[in-house]
Amino acid sequence: MAEGTLTTLLRKVVAKAEPYLPQVPKPKKKLTLQKRLLWCGGILLIYMVMGQTPLFGASVPEFDFLAFARVIFASQQGTLVELGIGPIVTAGLLMQLLRGSDILKFDFKKPEERGIFQTATKMVTYIVIIAESAVYGIAVYGPGVTDPTILYILIGQLMGASIIIMFLDETIQKGWGLGSGISLFIMAGVTQQILWSLFSPLAAGDGFSIGIFPFIGQSAMAGDLADVFFRYNQLPSIFGLFLTAGILLILVYTQGIKIEIPIVSTKYRGFSAVYPIKLMYVSNIPVILASALTANAVFIGQMLWANLNPANNSAIMNFLVQFDPTSPSTPIGGLVYYITPPRGLDIVALDPMRAVGYVIFMIAIVIVFGKLWVELGGLSPKSAAKNLLDADVQVPGFRRSNQPIEALLNRYIPSVTLIGSGILGLLAGVSDVLGVFGSGIGMLLMVDILINYYNQLVKEQVEIVMPRLGALLGRG
Repeated sequence: MAEGTLTTLLRKVVAKAEPYLPQVPKPKKKLTLQKRLLWCGGILLIYMVMGQTPLFGASVPEFDFLAFARVIFASQQGTLVELGIGPIVTAGLLMQLLRGSDILKFDFKKPEERGIFQTATKMVTYIVIIAESAVYGIAVYGPGVTDPTILYILIGQLMGASIIIMFLDETIQKGWGLGSGISLFIMAGVTQQILWSLFSPLAAGDGFSIGIFPFIGQSAMAGDLADVFFRYNQLPSIFGLFLTAGILLILVYTQGIKIEIPIVSTKYRGFSAVYPIKLMYVSNIPVILASALTANAVFIGQMLWANLNPANNSAIMNFLVQFDPTSPSTPIGGLVYYITPPRGLDIVALDPMRAVGYVIFMIAIVIVFGKLWVELGGLSPKSAAKNLLDADVQVPGFRRSNQPIEALLNRYIPSVTLIGSGILGLLAGVSDVLGVFGSGIGMLLMVDILINYYNQLVKEQVEIVMPRLGALLGRG
């Protein structure tokens, strides 16, 4: 009763608020692929310009409070994209969890129901933008601002920029672009980090260029190639380049592993296809959730340490968290120390057990979140069986009812959830520890996004050549 009441209340709120919410209109007719790609390029350019525009009145803090989440949120410290896509992701994830756990009940087969849910998500996004902008502005930039007016301007900039980012994402999703703005911004951020590690000519702490290719050239000219394979201080190296390439190959290979269950349409006679259950069935959501949980634990640990144990002289607090007083972003002890990655072989060599513990922790927590997401995200055997039947398809040799289809899917989905989550946790942990370009989570996200874009481009080409088949694929 309470669940139904909450959904009904949300529908009433949306109905009253929707006329006052600014919306990006859909194009009057479907744009060509070339025009949508141009729109994507233009929107990405706007986002990148915002990422280079500093916040007015802000003095960059001594250390980056959101360093752990920059890749996930596609953000840049001290700029208009300080919060990045964080508010959009947070609001969307919250609404999906509420729907997946049946607290909110919406039938996505009905366009009007889907529209209500999207509008509700947009309203929640506004709330999250206001809350995150205010809290982050006060907590991070507030201590360095003496004039309250400047602080209000800073918070206003964070809110305004986040709203613009929301509309950029909505513009792409409404059909002006291809895919989603969130995916595009994340992919661009990770790609930028990788290109920076490869080609940056700026000087690093060792006196050579940051980028591995300029570094190789400089080392060759100096007649000293001894340090080309490994570099200290987490700088890009030949080893990191080979590791990045290897992780990329593994990710692409595992993305192609799947179990195919034959299906036939009950609506279109003679139409048959397969229902793929991929090894990476849970996608990258569990890794994002695990990273967000770890990041919040580190952030809370920083706050507790700064206020309760800045000299590391409390036995109880030392068990939980210790930071280096000269570098407050560097954990040196406690539980937080073991759930943060020791990035780089030189740091791993100082404490190998920390590296092993971190990788095991990542595998375990990603498996836990993988199983949780399958249940809450509508991916369980029961939900998948219902979706198949709702799509007017059936599995040959099985009665067209939930129970036998669910029993069939139950043979595979729990297993691929466990194995796939374990592989994702292992790859993310090892990549972070060994210093892969773009970070481990960044690589996982980029490959998944690129594969999704490839599949969308293939579908677009099918619709151009065979419109009827494309329309049928669109329904599925």
